[in-house]
Amino acid sequence: MAGSMLVRVFENRRMLGEAAGREAAAAIRALLASKTTVRIIFAAAPSQNEFLAELAAAKDLDWSRITAFHMDEYLGLREGSPQSFGSFLRESLFDKVKPGRVHYINPAADLEAECERYGRLLAEAPIDIVCLGIGENGHLAFNDPPVADFHDPLLVKAVTLDAACRNQQVNDGCFASLEEVPQQALTLTIPVLLSAKWLFCMVPGPTKRGAVTRTLHESVSTDCPSTILRSHGDCRLFVDTDSFGAVVW
Repeated sequence: MAGSMLVRVFENRRMLGEAAGREAAAAIRALLASKTTVRIIFAAAPSQNEFLAELAAAKDLDWSRITAFHMDEYLGLREGSPQSFGSFLRESLFDKVKPGRVHYINPAADLEAECERYGRLLAEAPIDIVCLGIGENGHLAFNDPPVADFHDPLLVKAVTLDAACRNQQVNDGCFASLEEVPQQALTLTIPVLLSAKWLFCMVPGPTKRGAVTRTLHESVSTDCPSTILRSHGDCRLFVDTDSFGAVVW
């Protein structure tokens, strides 16, 4: 445990993703047993690949009763770009499981109007589950240290990405060079992410070792936004030996 956060460490990212997928599926089943609709926010990143594959393969989930959101989106990409987070989630999960409703962020719309529109959708009912990762700089969604606000009055906002965040996109293989990475994005804010009943946080790989260490041991502050996860009542952090450094079952 770290604060209120349950930490699970696995030998490799495949085992991490499979375990997280099974636990998330169990949580969704439990919610569907007591609610008409379950509302879930998903992260889009290579770190989520194994988790999303396991979740897509889960049995006996009534996806027609699930409303899905994604937590951020680049600005300035050409329409239909494979780097779009909406496209990533459509291919990795939504086209496979067919949620009842999927709300996509539209980066081509007027930014202020789009933030208000998506914020209204988020505010229609409580968020049940957030499936997220942690950035190399400790960001949550695109709430990098310079723009992160634990008490943000906004639900969705436009942000400028910092250098560490943009470099991560190259490290992840999403872009061939830093010059190709967009400089701006729309992101859900930290209070929205923390409002969910359950947080499932999947963070594999050696490039995340520093962020995981800071998340678990630094004082809670926006210098490393992910430290705030320790304050959530039910956040489950899934890491592997590359991102954590030891095996703990």
